[in-house]
Amino acid sequence: MDHLPIFLDVKDKWVAVIGGGVAAARKAEMLLRAGAQVTAFAPVLDEEFFELRDHPAFEYVANEPKQRELRSFFLCFVATGDSQRDEHYHGVAKQSGLLVNVADNPKLCDFVMPSIVDRSPVVVAISTAGASPILGRMLKARIEALIPGAYGRLASFVGRFRAVVSASVPTAESRRRFWENVLDGPVAEMVLAGNEPTAVAMLAEEIERGAQDRPIGEVYLVGGGPGDPDLLTFRALRLMQRADVVLYDRLVDPAIVDLARRDAERIYVGKRRNDHAVPQEEISELLVRLALEGKRVLRLKGGDPFMFGRGGEEIEKLVAHNIPFQVCPGITAAAGCSAYSGIPLTHRDHAQSCVFVTGHGKNGPIERDWSALLHPGQTVVIYMGLAQLERLMRDCMAQGVDPELPAAVVDNGTRANQRVVTGTLRTLAARARAAQLRGPTIIIIGSVVALRDQLNWFASERDEAVEPSESGLRSVAVDVEHLETIENEAGRAVCSQTMMF
Repeated sequence: MDHLPIFLDVKDKWVAVIGGGVAAARKAEMLLRAGAQVTAFAPVLDEEFFELRDHPAFEYVANEPKQRELRSFFLCFVATGDSQRDEHYHGVAKQSGLLVNVADNPKLCDFVMPSIVDRSPVVVAISTAGASPILGRMLKARIEALIPGAYGRLASFVGRFRAVVSASVPTAESRRRFWENVLDGPVAEMVLAGNEPTAVAMLAEEIERGAQDRPIGEVYLVGGGPGDPDLLTFRALRLMQRADVVLYDRLVDPAIVDLARRDAERIYVGKRRNDHAVPQEEISELLVRLALEGKRVLRLKGGDPFMFGRGGEEIEKLVAHNIPFQVCPGITAAAGCSAYSGIPLTHRDHAQSCVFVTGHGKNGPIERDWSALLHPGQTVVIYMGLAQLERLMRDCMAQGVDPELPAAVVDNGTRANQRVVTGTLRTLAARARAAQLRGPTIIIIGSVVALRDQLNWFASERDEAVEPSESGLRSVAVDVEHLETIENEAGRAVCSQTMMF
């Protein structure tokens, strides 16, 4: 973060606004709405100040502010409309020991003013750290549309009954769950609809029930997708905000884990090949134990929990103990990685079917009939196959599959550090080894891989695309703003879009 987001209490505190134009008037108006005592310093006030001049908390001083005058103020806003005067008054205010905000000059600001969505007492602040105020306003417009004005009324309603609920519902965890159910249920709907008497009656029933009921635990099995947080589903985000405990592993991007409720307990149960931080059986037992304690448990998995994610094993254990659970699917790695690498899994001219297989089973490598899987018109996607890549490619060719069949490895798919290595069954393993891929990866085999150069749209930080051919083609690093095209020995043009930083 470039700035620490805080909400300042300026009620009854004196705040100086230096300037008499539109920008200064907007600052003064906002401060008055927040309860501040505002003094405007300017030779002349613009007509934008007309409605403010009669406000009991507003005063106007026609003189230029002196250092001794500013010492009694809490904050200072400078907005004269002239950059040299702004810089001068910034110096005067700083010498007076004030925190200062200078309009349209982030370098002279001790704090920045966000775009505000006001649903008092609910206030949403959006800041771009001064980088793009217009973007901040655009985001504000979107949030304005998402949060109806009645949400302020709902917040006030809840505030009136907090003390009653605290006295009636015994524990902090029970109260949190109580309010989640109220705010996500019919009581809130009645308040938003303006039917407050009915909402009060319904809330009384909820309070009586909340005082008696023991919390019932639940498990949320949520697919976190292949890596990019933007690919999470709305339902996944909602469940992540409800969980008391989060169990996650190494395939889940840290940016996704950070979207869970901030005060939720986080337990790392990461698993690597041949190095299980927590064995699967212990993870399943932990889900059961936490749920029996009355907690809402989020089991956050990379990709989709039912696609080589062992989600079925975990919910079998939950079913055996009669524990409620929900399964929230995620975008599986094959779908995400293929889309972000420009390799469609199906294509009318190349593949009319697609098969998902794993390169690593419960007891090690799995033997497969590759000649039956790798045939024209079908794409094969291999999960967890990087460590076995050389053996897999060798087995495919040994079973009679064409050595020149295009193949690709997508490393860290959908993330900023995504890398794609392409080749053929004969060359892919060597090229992947030279690229020093670390995973997680997806292997895609089939003629659809040949579409990569034509359909690639996602420019990652370290895109290592290599064309599947015999002619010793190179991966070419190019400036993202000036993509250069070079020709290989065969005279064909190759353009590898690798971003250089």
